[in-house]
Amino acid sequence: MLRIIEKRKYVYVFSSILILFAIAALSTWGLNLGIDFKGGTLMEVEFSEEDNGSEESSEILNFVAPSREDIQEKLRDLGANSLTIQSSEESRIILRYIASDENLNEQVIEKLEEFEGDVNLIRVDFIGASVSNQLKKNAFTALTAAILGIALYIAWSFRKISFPIPSWQYGLGAITALAHDIIITLGIFAVLGKFLNIEIGVPFVAALLTILGYSVNDTIVVYDRIRENLMKSDSKESFENIINKSLNETLARSINTSLTVVIVLIAIIIFGGESIKFFSVALMIGVIFGTYSSIFVASSLLVSSYNYKLNKSKNL
Repeated sequence: MLRIIEKRKYVYVFSSILILFAIAALSTWGLNLGIDFKGGTLMEVEFSEEDNGSEESSEILNFVAPSREDIQEKLRDLGANSLTIQSSEESRIILRYIASDENLNEQVIEKLEEFEGDVNLIRVDFIGASVSNQLKKNAFTALTAAILGIALYIAWSFRKISFPIPSWQYGLGAITALAHDIIITLGIFAVLGKFLNIEIGVPFVAALLTILGYSVNDTIVVYDRIRENLMKSDSKESFENIINKSLNETLARSINTSLTVVIVLIAIIIFGGESIKFFSVALMIGVIFGTYSSIFVASSLLVSSYNYKLNKSKNL
């Protein structure tokens, strides 16, 4: 049997280094916010060509839009900051950039008309500062509500286990593990935003919420096994041994489940579209560290809480 829980000091050191690194990156560079949180323009256009083979009528035929790289090269000198290009359909593209300037929009259309075929403007939407601020507030509220809801649910689920530690400490351990995962993911994206100009938007918030759900699911699996072993154990077996046994019993399941998810996410990152690439990167980071925190961090905190309570009672 692996003595996982005995190595918790190394876990604390490793996790502390990662969190300090993440906080330093966030404090120094911050997150590279995209159009969703800064405001700007969303433009959808369609490329088509006319077939005038018949004198009586002309038929509009859709064809494949220019590549993302060709469009970026064409618009490079216009000053369309934070430009992102997404394929909507075979002949349609969606452009997003941080600007709300009609003159710039006209210049973008003029540049696109230099490609072969006709350019039909489908829609132009402006995202104002007030909308962006509301999105930021909604994102923060969603994350906070999810974390509090998870903590309350775990505390309620483990209410029948009040020995050797109270049930609310299971919820506290899960929240700490979740905060660990979210802070590290945010820190990594602060670095990606600084050096690779990766922007975050609403899909990134969706990725964080997904990470919360996945991580707490893995933590609950470990906690459930701890609960089962506590009920079956005799009074002579130590709390630390029970948790260590529980971790060994769930270790293979946790790693195998996470590996299958990571393999799928790697495939999406390599072969998927640009629009979901960094959504998948965020999920992969969260899944890896969520698995790590569920196995090592959340369970180690239970033992540390128990030992602190034990030492405190001895000193009284």
